[in-house]
Amino acid sequence: MSLRVVFMGTPDFSVPTLMEIVGQGYDVVACYSQPPRPAGRGMDLKKTPVHEAAESFGIPVFTPKSLKSEEEQASFADLQADVAVVVAYGLLLPQAVLDAPEFGCLNLHASLLPRWRGAAPINRAIMAGDTETAVQVMRMEAGLDTGPVCMSETVAIGENMTAGELHDQLCGLGGDLMVRALAALSRGALGEQEQSGNGVTYASKLSKQETRIDWSKPAQEVHNHIRGLSPFPGAWCEMELGGKKERVKILRSWKADGEGAPGTVLNVDDVPVIACGSGAVSLEQVQRAGKKPMSGADFLRGASLSENAVLD
Repeated sequence: MSLRVVFMGTPDFSVPTLMEIVGQGYDVVACYSQPPRPAGRGMDLKKTPVHEAAESFGIPVFTPKSLKSEEEQASFADLQADVAVVVAYGLLLPQAVLDAPEFGCLNLHASLLPRWRGAAPINRAIMAGDTETAVQVMRMEAGLDTGPVCMSETVAIGENMTAGELHDQLCGLGGDLMVRALAALSRGALGEQEQSGNGVTYASKLSKQETRIDWSKPAQEVHNHIRGLSPFPGAWCEMELGGKKERVKILRSWKADGEGAPGTVLNVDDVPVIACGSGAVSLEQVQRAGKKPMSGADFLRGASLSENAVLD
């Protein structure tokens, strides 16, 4: 069976799946993505990564602000899709949209459902210290990531892996997984397994308020916090550099030996080593305001960070 596909996605994470679907020869009749938004110094309207990728393939792109109106729902139904593929689209799909394609809507989700339903599963898994996660194809229902799982690929999370590194691994695997799911769907062989009612957690959107590092927490929690927010939005602290306080993002850390009052600089011989509530972490990659990321060693060569200083 040759499937008519509508693709719905927005960020970089979605693009590999779109490219795989197109590359496998499926008939992508339309793409839906978030509307262009102001960006950059000139605040010019910028299309989403999916919007730009779809246009490069000559696929029509729709960018409604909402799918709640009867007009938008009718336009979607008029596409006569066999299936909709949804990857980090960012808009709720009303029941009328979920029901419009003959075979419903398949969502690519980056967690081991029912753990980490919601908006930021990659970040939350690392921040919580999880040692594994997954990318899964799920049949969508009206509830938030509650539908049955059709296919899954489990991935180990290394102890120093950042959210950016896990993102890149999962989005590559996700494209392959989704085309395998579409192939199974086209021959009537796509199975489903209902999610367990146990172990449900929610991956709420990241807020600015939680990006500041709390040095009073144990070193493992501080380390997980740093790597779970790297490279974006980035965990940060304040340091006194050149006689004034400066906000510095910490993009990579390792657990280190040492004890001291939380936030105290224990060592500046190679890279900065900072005491936590218990244990310590080394700052392996940092970013000063307005500058590019640099190693902890390069940072020390250009910054007057003294031993026994206390970070906020």
